[in-house]
Amino acid sequence: MMKKPAVLVVAGLDPSGGAGIQADIQAITALGAHPLPVISCLTVQDTRDVHASEAVDPELIKRQLDCLNDDIEIAAIKTGALGQSAIVTALADFLRRRPPLPLILDPVIRATGGGQLADEALIETLRSTLFPLAELLTPNGPELARLGNADDPREAADRLLRRDKVSALLTTGGHGGGDLLTNRLEYRDGRSREWQLRRLPGEYHGTGCTFASAIAARRACGDDLETAISRAQRYVSETLTYALSVGKGHPIPHRIAYDTL
Repeated sequence: MMKKPAVLVVAGLDPSGGAGIQADIQAITALGAHPLPVISCLTVQDTRDVHASEAVDPELIKRQLDCLNDDIEIAAIKTGALGQSAIVTALADFLRRRPPLPLILDPVIRATGGGQLADEALIETLRSTLFPLAELLTPNGPELARLGNADDPREAADRLLRRDKVSALLTTGGHGGGDLLTNRLEYRDGRSREWQLRRLPGEYHGTGCTFASAIAARRACGDDLETAISRAQRYVSETLTYALSVGKGHPIPHRIAYDTL
């Protein structure tokens, strides 16, 4: 029988299929791994914005995590919107009880349309529990500013790396301007690397979820972190080149397997 490495995903449900757990499932599958989806919150959401969100019972999530861990060898973990601080705590407790794994943490704070997906209590719990456990944090520009409590990207990044003990920070450049976007990887030890990609016009719904999940999938398949990021970037570029028009809002990435990777 064929066997694929498994990626545990804890994220919210977007009923439009543009972001959240469906984006994670599709990207992880396309990049060669098997997703283990645990839903953290249910949202009222379309391709335009998030209109409401309701967290899943943390006790149910604990049971799901333990059940999966007893049955399946987990190769990597990816998180998205986590619903409430109690769920963050439950996930952190689970991670501390098992050997370390690549944890790709996408700090989903708000949707593309501006709807909020995290309150201050959740953010502070992320900061104190999951940030130090993550192999990689993948904020976009607005998320970097809020998490780092600074408008200047360098100051915000430094605070996350030094104050919050983030091991590696990948700031995505999709919210900037110009013909090229820059994704910047910074390590706590001072090393850094940048990638530049052609910027496509407009905004897309679910790009961050797709990118972080693609990285997690490639880490699960054995790529080192920078190779995983490089392959995930190429994949996201393909999904946006062939993006889907689903609703009246933002187009969504077309998350199928592409031969160019």
